[in-house]
Amino acid sequence: MITGPRYKIAKRLGVSVFEKAQTQKFALSADRSAKNKRRGRGRQSEYGKQMLEKQKVRVTYGLPEKQFRGYVNKALAAHSAKPADRLHELLELRLDNVVWRLGLAPTRRAARQMVAHGHVLVGDKKIRVPSHALSPGEKIAVRESSKSHGVLVGFGERFMERPLPSWLSWNPKAMEGSVVARPTAASADPAGDLTTVLSFYTR
Repeated sequence: MITGPRYKIAKRLGVSVFEKAQTQKFALSADRSAKNKRRGRGRQSEYGKQMLEKQKVRVTYGLPEKQFRGYVNKALAAHSAKPADRLHELLELRLDNVVWRLGLAPTRRAARQMVAHGHVLVGDKKIRVPSHALSPGEKIAVRESSKSHGVLVGFGERFMERPLPSWLSWNPKAMEGSVVARPTAASADPAGDLTTVLSFYTR
């Protein structure tokens, strides 16, 4: 799904989507590269902008092209005045993304592994599918036997450091919470310009 050195991929996309690239050194290097590209190239085509934005969002959520396109098709097929908002909602309500938003994992990739290893409950059922779509009102919890697992060591500190989105509720002591509303661009920053992404697929 993701090929090549992660540092180079993140540098090309201009976003620190991998933990290796979440450093000040990467930010400075990416900024220098962006300036060099602006000096060395002419104006980027509209197609190039759309492609870059699409790749940025897809890689941020860690999705293969086929799966990402499926979300785009659902957003376009929905009876909504703003398909970009629907796409944002579909991506944010993935179980692995919610686990990451709650601070249970340092990255979305780690959150996928955590779900796949059976550490997370939705309702009272263990869910091992990272792409499982959550809905407002659904309960999320860490499985009782997993609360002392190594991946959750230091969770309390991580939870305090990361702001909790308004569309999620969470009790860090009980390690349980719920989806209280649908995510919006205001309550969860989009990974990129989703309108541009949709334009790429409908051009």
